[in-house]
Amino acid sequence: MHIGVPAETRGFETRVAATPETVKKYVMQGHRVTVERGLGAAASFSDDAYAAAGAEVVDAATVFSADLVLKVQSPTDAELPSIRRGAVLVGMLDPFDGGNASRFAAAGLTAFALEAAPRTTRAQSLDVLSSQANVAGYKAVLLAAEHYPHFMPMMMTAAGTVKAARVLILGAGVAGLQAIATAKRLGAVIEASDVRPAVKEQIESLGAKFLDVPYETDEEREAAQGVGGYARPMPPSWLARQAALVHERAKQADIVITTALIPGRPAPTLISVETVQAMKPGSVLVDLAAGRGAGVDGSEGRRGGNCPLTETDQVVVRYGVQIVGYTNLAAMVPADASSLYARNLLDFLKLIVTKEGTLNIDLADDIVAATLLARDGQVTRKA
Repeated sequence: MHIGVPAETRGFETRVAATPETVKKYVMQGHRVTVERGLGAAASFSDDAYAAAGAEVVDAATVFSADLVLKVQSPTDAELPSIRRGAVLVGMLDPFDGGNASRFAAAGLTAFALEAAPRTTRAQSLDVLSSQANVAGYKAVLLAAEHYPHFMPMMMTAAGTVKAARVLILGAGVAGLQAIATAKRLGAVIEASDVRPAVKEQIESLGAKFLDVPYETDEEREAAQGVGGYARPMPPSWLARQAALVHERAKQADIVITTALIPGRPAPTLISVETVQAMKPGSVLVDLAAGRGAGVDGSEGRRGGNCPLTETDQVVVRYGVQIVGYTNLAAMVPADASSLYARNLLDFLKLIVTKEGTLNIDLADDIVAATLLARDGQVTRKA
């Protein structure tokens, strides 16, 4: 099978869908692999390294003519016509955007969106959301440390003692837990909150204090259990109590990192404008939901995140607080983010490509069925 790997053209995207490591494995399996010239330059993978692994370094047209095209992000409107009809497209294709699936169906593609893989033990090795969230959680802490005008750890010097930074992390999924671990390594004092009571033990095992918001109704307890490994929207009564607690803890924090995202829904507001106004001058807010929430006018779109004051892909100062709103933190660690993502793709292809190198789409496989967006000109998965 001919596997093509084009360079990413969307802004701020430095990751690649195949590394020399995974290219070598594809070639050993008998596949022909073509990569676009300059593919891995931003991620520190040279054309020579790809060639040494067995890939052909070619132009974009040759790559897009492949039987199977591997991408990081969804093809742009300019790229999509270049992919030949009947080809297979695999990547992070945003399955929650119904327009994307329709585009792929109209283009005659068989498209798989790996973000839609079920959160099961069997799917862990190809869980792109987790692999990239892990990178984002790490980078969020480094960005916070960069913008915070003080030290992170406590330091005792001849000139006096510097207190450790107080870090508040909201959301303890993969990104939040990695942020806790990274902030702990840097010597911060950490508090963390999540709607799911099951993560309390994980938070405390990493050295953070769990901020507990008690549940008062059966509805609140049921919603807190989450679904499919994700948090669910919580009832207004619980959210009001959480907001009051977060407001008080954010006032004391030096750094706040928010990571709350619910697939297919706008990001919830965790840090209100009033809370930002009450935060310390010089404190830092890193919003991992940037671009996914509501803005200050209440509208949804490419502004706002877990805080309405967040600006998409900008660092802004509001009421003396630095608000970091980068939307693609994983791309800021492109070498390792690419390595993890490329391995996710390698494991996924084992489910749809036989050892003989032929395509086999088995819809009885729950992972294959969940990730299939379009096939034979039809949309197969609703947003």
